[in-house]
Amino acid sequence: MSTREILWSAEEAAAATEGRSTASWSAYGVSIDTRTLETGDLFVALHGDNRDGHEFVPTALSKGAAAALVSQALKDLSAGAPLLVVGDTQHGLEALGRASRARSSARIVAVTGSAGKTTTKEMLRLALAGTGLVAASAASYNNHWGVPLSLARMPRAAAYGVFELGMNHEGEIRSLVKQVRPHVAVITTVAPAHLEYFGHIEAIADAKAEIFEGIEPGGAAILPADNSQFARLKQRAIDAGVSRVLSFGRAAHADARLISARTNAAGQEVTADIAGARVNFAVGASGTHIAMNAIAALLAIGELGADIRRAASALSEFSALKGRGARFSVGGIEIIDESYNANPASMTAALDLLASAQPGPEGRRVVVLGDMLELGAQSATLHRSLAAPIASAKGDVVFLCGPRMASLWQALPETSRGAYAEKSTELAPLVARAVRTGDVVLVKGSFGSRMSAIIDALKQRHAA
Repeated sequence: MSTREILWSAEEAAAATEGRSTASWSAYGVSIDTRTLETGDLFVALHGDNRDGHEFVPTALSKGAAAALVSQALKDLSAGAPLLVVGDTQHGLEALGRASRARSSARIVAVTGSAGKTTTKEMLRLALAGTGLVAASAASYNNHWGVPLSLARMPRAAAYGVFELGMNHEGEIRSLVKQVRPHVAVITTVAPAHLEYFGHIEAIADAKAEIFEGIEPGGAAILPADNSQFARLKQRAIDAGVSRVLSFGRAAHADARLISARTNAAGQEVTADIAGARVNFAVGASGTHIAMNAIAALLAIGELGADIRRAASALSEFSALKGRGARFSVGGIEIIDESYNANPASMTAALDLLASAQPGPEGRRVVVLGDMLELGAQSATLHRSLAAPIASAKGDVVFLCGPRMASLWQALPETSRGAYAEKSTELAPLVARAVRTGDVVLVKGSFGSRMSAIIDALKQRHAA
């Protein structure tokens, strides 16, 4: 018998989804992937872009799934197979998420922004864990299936829920936030990401501002005070009827104000004014953008009713995430792994991080960048504009890949050009051969640029 808490009974799930259960069952979790499914999970057969989850129902049941949420008849299943039959499995998952949120007494925070969403979400998860049971989005489960899946998995006894909301089109956050219904909503930043779909940054701000539409009565919106779109966001929050609009940043008027951030071997020491109280704390990752994420998280934690100082003390255990600033050494080379994603704002933040790094004797600051995607008509200009922050970061040698990065390559002085290639897989061996002991290497690009190939090549060539 499982010691896990029963998350869904057949009766509850059928009522939530208006579906029909073929048997009595109890589920202890919810899964959409047979590769990570645990015994006792309810398997949801979603229709993906390339595969139909119904194909994997037999596998899920053979691996110990409590039942499968399906929308069609299936062959090769026993007559007594435990199924929850609904009209549409995506809608069924969303119904489970809404029902889970409705029955929960947890205090809920939702996080969105052009950069820093996952980092801030993970800081919130860590900092709240000492106060009560925390349910949080796994990885970057921030889309049309990730959000309802995270909600459907929320334990009944959760004291806090932390959910990440993402988008690249208008209306997506509006749909997601109405499922989450947060008490606190955080916008980390607004930057020129997804310009291909929005055209200008004001439209991006408006899309992020959709998060205000789902805030619970009496709830709070937390905004980036130093951002060019702050006034626009604040007005959108007021128009949506949000009763408390707070901010974080360096600005004197910010409710959470960053006073100083001093880099050390373990990360950084941060001093901030959080809601009128001076708070000193350590964060196990460096970078001003990390410090900003931390003070936004602490301001949100105060709005949730938890102890800010206790939460702050937990942030020394935070470390930068894989692909989002994680740092490690291989064969005398320090690598800053920012390979997960990129836009102009996060590129600048990563280059600031490189600037603060200290190469070893005869070492260099090495910049390895891949295309920033979804920037539309401004793409060439925004790629060329990276030349200035690279120079400010004292980048000694620059390696670039991707057709969009050709614009930046032409803007670089010849003295700093390392190599250029169309694909990351073509650039990877060139970078791996060129770096040397004492170098600090920054690797960054949009997910579609596949910059993880560079990370893998460095590990393979320079591992002891």
